[in-house]
Amino acid sequence: MNRRTFIGSITAAALMSRITWAATQHRIENIGLQLYTVRDALKKDFEGTLARVAAIGYKEVEFAQYFEDLSNLNPSPKKTRQILDADGLTAPSAHVPYKHLSPENWSRVLDAAKTLGHDYLVNPSIDREVLKQPDGWKRAAETFNRAGAESHKAGIQLAYHNHVEEFKALPDGKLPYDVLLAESDPKLLKMEMDLGWAHKAGVDPVAYFEKYPGRFPLVHVKDFDKNGTMTEVGKGSIDWKRIFAKADVAGIKHYFVEHDDPKSPFDSIQVSFDYLKNLRF
Repeated sequence: MNRRTFIGSITAAALMSRITWAATQHRIENIGLQLYTVRDALKKDFEGTLARVAAIGYKEVEFAQYFEDLSNLNPSPKKTRQILDADGLTAPSAHVPYKHLSPENWSRVLDAAKTLGHDYLVNPSIDREVLKQPDGWKRAAETFNRAGAESHKAGIQLAYHNHVEEFKALPDGKLPYDVLLAESDPKLLKMEMDLGWAHKAGVDPVAYFEKYPGRFPLVHVKDFDKNGTMTEVGKGSIDWKRIFAKADVAGIKHYFVEHDDPKSPFDSIQVSFDYLKNLRF
């Protein structure tokens, strides 16, 4: 082998190595935003706020407070869908209060969700009066199964979003989160794991992904620093590469950035977006 052939072989091998490395790396294709992060701006200028979110590069949004008052969905579902379409945004999901899972309200929510293009409806918190009962979490699972069956017929998946309380042991030693997973039908209730709150509770998301594969199609991406203070994604102490490396096991399809109380909301979502855009796992 002459010198030119040798150098050519080395170059080809290096190129193949880079191609192989790139092929094994994953990234988030469509980064989403939980609109609770920019809730104040949204109330002042709904259309302008969504435009700014899209300009940063976000492709998906999840509504937080849109369904609070079913008698006054403002802007209307039709108008909201037009705004989303104009900005090149989709809204795969929205949060819905527990009270709206009732039979008299749920059909109205489902009708609006279809117009908005939602694939998921997520309950972020169970009513306190329900949880005060000895079997409150089990009762909630029954409600989720009933509402989930109705939404399933409409082509919309019901999901549940956690905070920290779901990982505090009940008197019988069980964790509420485990009760919900065990008592609900996997086809009727999926989980939107808030990875930040799970971290705050000292829970390993990967362990749940492996125990309940495919049960977590949505996640909230929020970070906490070493002092336990919420911060922008990538500026905290959560090992995102380790978690997202199990995305296929978990069944994750949508990643929503969230910061509950940022000092400067648009600066905050820009920092988080930039980190996730460059993240490979």
